[in-house]
Amino acid sequence: MSTNFIRQIIEQDLERNQTSGRVATRFPPEPNGYLHIGHAKSICLNFGLARDFEGQCHLRFDDTNPAKEDTEYVDSIIDTVRWLGFDWGVHLYYASDYFEHCYRYAESLIERGLAYVDSLPFEKIREYRGTLTTPGTNSPYRDRSVIDNLTLFRAMREGQYQDGEHVLRLKIDMASANMNLRDPIIYRIRHVSHWRTGNKWCIYPMYDYAHAISDALESITHSICTLEFEDHRPLYNWVVEHTDVPSQPHQYEFSRLNMTYTMMSKRKLLDLVTQGHVSGWNDPRMPTLVGLRRRGYTPQSIRLFCERIGVSKADSLIDVTVLEDCLREDLNDNAPRRVAILKPVKLIIDNYPEGQSEVCTAPNHPHHPEWGHRELHFTRELFVERDDFMTEPVKGFFRLFPGAEVRLRYAYVIRCTSFDTDPTTGEVTVIHADYLPDTKSGTPGADSVKVKGNIHWLSSTEAVRAEIRLFDRLFKDPNPGALDDYQQALNHDSLIILKDALIEPALLTAENRESFQFERNGYFCVDEVDSKTTSPVFNRAVTLRDSWNTTKGK
Repeated sequence: MSTNFIRQIIEQDLERNQTSGRVATRFPPEPNGYLHIGHAKSICLNFGLARDFEGQCHLRFDDTNPAKEDTEYVDSIIDTVRWLGFDWGVHLYYASDYFEHCYRYAESLIERGLAYVDSLPFEKIREYRGTLTTPGTNSPYRDRSVIDNLTLFRAMREGQYQDGEHVLRLKIDMASANMNLRDPIIYRIRHVSHWRTGNKWCIYPMYDYAHAISDALESITHSICTLEFEDHRPLYNWVVEHTDVPSQPHQYEFSRLNMTYTMMSKRKLLDLVTQGHVSGWNDPRMPTLVGLRRRGYTPQSIRLFCERIGVSKADSLIDVTVLEDCLREDLNDNAPRRVAILKPVKLIIDNYPEGQSEVCTAPNHPHHPEWGHRELHFTRELFVERDDFMTEPVKGFFRLFPGAEVRLRYAYVIRCTSFDTDPTTGEVTVIHADYLPDTKSGTPGADSVKVKGNIHWLSSTEAVRAEIRLFDRLFKDPNPGALDDYQQALNHDSLIILKDALIEPALLTAENRESFQFERNGYFCVDEVDSKTTSPVFNRAVTLRDSWNTTKGK
């Protein structure tokens, strides 16, 4: 296990018996959107620490803003965390489980003169808070009596006021250098039906307040948040110290994930969906975990990525190639090999008998002989990649061109003799070649003819048409979130659809999301939404190597 500062804190706490030998963490998502790769870092950290220290990690939904929440997001989050390989056992909770507790603690704070009902409009509350360089101003309602505050707060709960008429604020310090301590709002009125509690409540607690109480009620020992909550920690501690909660959790912060060519803002990701730049939250170009899963990313590759980037307090921009390499590393060992022709052109072996067919064997994986072999049928008419042929080769091109010899992978060496073109467009329509009979792979003398090129192929008698989707980075700028108009950086070539690609028949039985290496082309998976047995669709998860920086260099 690689170490990090949070792991070291936990080790020290256990050595000093500061948590009674317990480790309890939590992952508290808001059910107002889909999880993205940044959330995976938090999931792997929280669940991983609980696993490694034989503790427990709770999955708790922060459902304190019903206007933006939906059961669709809840179901997706539960499914996604499980897909990543983590389980919370019986510890599935919701902030709404604790609404009554939060309310009772709020009344207690009022009774002790530590909270008050403010009737200022939101604009005035914002104005009275001051700035980073000037102190705030006390609300004229700050000195309401305890009786008046209790009466108003109870009336708020009974629905006697409209949204925005009143809020409940903590009475801390309007001159604090920390803006979060300038009498923060802990309750607001929202006449919105909650997806779990219905119309029972029309006042809802704010996150900073409900989160601290939820942690304490669940006896969380280490409340791990991203770095933007560091300034909120004094408020977290204040709530824990000034309410009669049953435990004293502590908050720790780590840097959130920022990754090149990737947008992490949920609001901007929602814009991409609503404005039609992508097909939905599960579009394979999205950094959402449902999108990455549909594209072909595996749980193992994402967990490896989160382990590899580590945990620290320093903000950094992780190169997306780190994530891509983790997927390559996983699939290189675990993905069966298959043949697909992305842009086919016909190849006729003129000296091979018409109607004849012979079997060529291809391993399902070159490093796993126990996975067995599959059969490819060699015939007179084949298909090869259009990019494997040039009428006038450039320097260093070792594939097909007139007069060149190459090996058809698992089959024979062939010599290109000529080609046909479309009389109108000039496009090559057919390549002609002769095969060398004594060069079949796996037979004595197969290597008697030395060639530099080795290309893949499919027989015209068994090749199956498929749609193949080539995905690339959604943004052309390495840091789109820093741009004034991030949409100007959209990569309009991030999706290329090949409707006339060809695949070998063995791929017709592939299951949803099953991954393969298409030899010489990259790693692909079955699209879980659109693929059908009669019309298969495959998504490119990642190329065999980083082609983006190579292309940029050219």
